[in-house]
Amino acid sequence: MAAAALCRRFSGVLRLAGATTSRLTRHVLQKETAKVERCPPCASLHVSLPLKGLEEFFDDPKNRGEIEVKSGDSWTVEQLRGKSSEDLHKLWYVLLKERNMLLTLQQEAKRQSLPMPSPERLEKVETSMERMDQVVQEREDALRLLQTGQEKEWPGDWRHDFLGRIIWYTFREWPIPWHLNAKHNRKRFYYLKNVERFNRLRLEKYLREESKKKNRERNRQKKLLKRFPHLATKSQS
Repeated sequence: MAAAALCRRFSGVLRLAGATTSRLTRHVLQKETAKVERCPPCASLHVSLPLKGLEEFFDDPKNRGEIEVKSGDSWTVEQLRGKSSEDLHKLWYVLLKERNMLLTLQQEAKRQSLPMPSPERLEKVETSMERMDQVVQEREDALRLLQTGQEKEWPGDWRHDFLGRIIWYTFREWPIPWHLNAKHNRKRFYYLKNVERFNRLRLEKYLREESKKKNRERNRQKKLLKRFPHLATKSQS
């Protein structure tokens, strides 16, 4: 019994000493950590441009009040063909932001009844975006020709409608055979003989309008040369 009581006392002393030691250790660690300077919060590393909010819809403050703003030429098709699809994707959004900024500048100039500084910048951006669409379409067509051998995105055929006009008919899948499809059978890909006269009249009207358009352009060029003869001499030289 005496030995058991002695063991219980000894274990109690050990628990008390362990608790005191843990408290001292915790207190020392808190003091040490308080002395250490905390690192300032760092932003995540990225390589994109900083976000500016609505400031990106307005031109550079350095260009405010200027009549002419220097800008580069539009992207050519040859330059765009040499870029990868990922670069074209990035360049598209750069041009989109530039176009939004120029449209905002154009509306602000209209509101103040002032001329827009260097309006040709908007034309260059729109021309670059149109050429980029052309390059992307060329790549899609080449990939489709390689995979399926089809020239058009949706296969089809040139056919005549009931008025004798030539239209592009797109092939599609039907859930039932064509000879049982009442909707498909109602379509007529031929025209009657009495429509040929109206086709000739429509073609004659189109050719007459094209001739008038060329004559108007020719007369406009003559008036310009008569009004500004010095420009004609420069162009010839």
